[in-house]
Amino acid sequence: MGELCVGVGAGSRVRAAEIVAAVQSVCGDAPVKVLATLDRKAPLPAFVDAAQILGVALVGYTPAQLAEVPVPSPADGVADAVGTPSVAEAAAILAAGGGVLAVTKVVTNGVTIAVARTVAGV
Repeated sequence: MGELCVGVGAGSRVRAAEIVAAVQSVCGDAPVKVLATLDRKAPLPAFVDAAQILGVALVGYTPAQLAEVPVPSPADGVADAVGTPSVAEAAAILAAGGGVLAVTKVVTNGVTIAVARTVAGV
């Protein structure tokens, strides 16, 4: 069935509690393997703290890596802001080793979440 990999997109003023709440609202009690986001967001305290609270790994991908991933919901505004048309969906797919999106992007209190399931062996 595959483990859940959660892609996260959010502004620089996001708080860890908002990321955690968004992940929990989408994933419920299902175990999450990893949070994935834009490389320059990954070291921010909100993302580091959210991953720690959730007990999961945190990975970041470059805009170029994210832009290579076909997604169902690209956004021109995101592309203009960060250099890729998708953060959450593309990051989830990459973290899942090319897995299929289980949840396309959902925005909760300014935090964008997408969920992909890992492929066998990832």
